[in-house]
Amino acid sequence: MTTTVSAYAAPSATEPLAKTTIERRDPGPHDVAFDIHFAGICHSDIHTVKGEWGPANYPLVVGHEIAGIVTAVGSEVTAFEVGDRVGVGCFVDSCRECSSCLAGEENYCKRGMTGTYNAVGRDGEVTQGGYSGAIVVDESYVLRIPDSIPLDAAAPLLCAGITLYSPLRHWNAGPETRVAVVGLGGLGHMGVKLAVAMGAKVTVLSQSLKKMEDGIRLGASEYYATSDPETFTKLDGSFDLILNTVSANLDLNAYMGLLDVDGTLVELGMPEHPMEVAAPPLVSMRRSLAGSMIGGIAETQEMLDFCGEHDVRPEIEVIAPDYINEAYERVLASDVRYRFVIDTTSLRS
Repeated sequence: MTTTVSAYAAPSATEPLAKTTIERRDPGPHDVAFDIHFAGICHSDIHTVKGEWGPANYPLVVGHEIAGIVTAVGSEVTAFEVGDRVGVGCFVDSCRECSSCLAGEENYCKRGMTGTYNAVGRDGEVTQGGYSGAIVVDESYVLRIPDSIPLDAAAPLLCAGITLYSPLRHWNAGPETRVAVVGLGGLGHMGVKLAVAMGAKVTVLSQSLKKMEDGIRLGASEYYATSDPETFTKLDGSFDLILNTVSANLDLNAYMGLLDVDGTLVELGMPEHPMEVAAPPLVSMRRSLAGSMIGGIAETQEMLDFCGEHDVRPEIEVIAPDYINEAYERVLASDVRYRFVIDTTSLRS
């Protein structure tokens, strides 16, 4: 059995998203069904809709920053009940058998995690995401949202939040850590807030100084323009950890030079072209170039709890579903500070 819900879908790679209906399965024994109240807009949604990251299954409902209220649970579900505040992030299943899954790192599933949208679930159906009125997800992939975090603010934490939290935790950011965040956008502004909450000294490296006031307000100690060559001279060897949130191809050799001995540059963006790094900046100071992608379910829950305890919230602009296409244009123009969140009330009516 299925239930029909309203949604906004991309009919093709070139057409605007439009209102439609999709089918959601009825909850099985281990499923949690919930009404979606808010869904964040991630740049990944736009890449997928436009077919820039490979073939897409149209019509496609994207959205993997999802927050809402439980409406039904399966007969064997014990961790959630009707009325709970919950969320779903970038994936809704994994193999559950490989070493990554067994270690609680389902995001690195050896057989490939099942994305919240544009993937094929165990039932053979294409997964549809959060730009919709409701969703049904296996309980093992549902997160509990702390009462202290408003649902609209919680949504972007399920992707933007965990994308920055995971590398900060993995590379042990803390009071003695000098962290640089490259780019102050939807990801970068969360990196600043989280690193500051962990006690690190944070510097923003942005192309210009136009967001400097915001960066300092968010907690950064310093803010530099990377368009100024003097920045790279002045900050030579200054950081233990650099988080690159920019998807453009940067001169990584210049950024590697900003790391101290044993420093690490973590790539979080997805540049269009291969990244070029010369050997000398790496070997001369035992530096590392690494990558990171979201987090597992346990770590994502840890992140939500951390944000609840430390009052860490994304900066959001709440919109109605009929504004999604305009919001996409503004994201592409970097005209949002710093995350659009869709109020899905009209899709639940």
